[in-house]
Amino acid sequence: MSFVWTLTAYAVLSCMTWGGLAADPPLESYNVDRASLTVSGVSSGAIMASQLHVIYSSHVMGAGLVAGVPFACSGGNLAGLTTCMKTPALESVATFEALVSSGALFGNVDATYHMRHDKVFIFSGAEDTVVHPGNGPNIARFYEHFIHDRHNIKKVFDMHTEHCMPTENFGGACTVLSKTNYLNNCGYNGAFEILNFLYGGHLTRPSSNTTQAGELRKFNQAEFFAAPPLTYSLDNTGYIYVPSGCRSKSHRCKLHVALHGCKMGRHYINEDYVRHGGYNEVGELNDVIILYPQVVPTTLNPFGCWDGYGYTGVWFATKKGFQEEGIRRMMKQVMGGW
Repeated sequence: MSFVWTLTAYAVLSCMTWGGLAADPPLESYNVDRASLTVSGVSSGAIMASQLHVIYSSHVMGAGLVAGVPFACSGGNLAGLTTCMKTPALESVATFEALVSSGALFGNVDATYHMRHDKVFIFSGAEDTVVHPGNGPNIARFYEHFIHDRHNIKKVFDMHTEHCMPTENFGGACTVLSKTNYLNNCGYNGAFEILNFLYGGHLTRPSSNTTQAGELRKFNQAEFFAAPPLTYSLDNTGYIYVPSGCRSKSHRCKLHVALHGCKMGRHYINEDYVRHGGYNEVGELNDVIILYPQVVPTTLNPFGCWDGYGYTGVWFATKKGFQEEGIRRMMKQVMGGW
């Protein structure tokens, strides 16, 4: 699917912030260990997290994927993505592996050997009615082709959760599809489990008394794109949580990118995901900066999803992808280099 430029429809909506008249503050750089970069996401955010990991595997050392589908599963069209979501038995994991390997030969993604020591956390809820839980094992098989040590792939497929980001104590009932914000109270801190696994298993676990003593800041996403962000279905505003131990920039911190799912950006649920998804408390206790890029709905992306099927163009899952390049620039800015 080729991308249709829809600037006319959105020019008036975009110009106020893209032109800088009412822009959020710029994204700052921090003292970040560049070898600490990890990504995660739920639903379409999981798809984008996997794309970022595969595309930039020389920089991204791990990924957490909640309720996602395998890399390149859509085949570049919405019908293909829908089939993947509902009928994982039809997926050819070997084909996805071959696409990545060939993409690496042409420079569309980083060389696959960069993934050989990476870590991947895969969560598929057994009661998920939106993305069939059979996708979890297929994602695992995909990564087992590239990651040498299978202990570096953690699979959580036995929890009876609906389609959601599972939390310790926030959101709707765990086995009910919570269309309010897709955050479900499952007595399971998904954010901690992801980050703890990706960073070696020794992080401090938050308790009910843990506070977000750092700062949740808005930043101007528009500065990372050559055209108004709505061109790529990106919001003008993004969020970053800076732990109290990282604000002075005297201490070396880690960086994690957390990607919301469809209908989970601030356009739909305000700040629920960036405040209550569980990441900030983990970041606070363990000096992990959390970057929250934001997507908004557009004509080609009516539910505010990250691009996992080509609505931004045929290069959507490569280094030439508009959303990937924008997020790469954000990550580079936070880390002070790439």
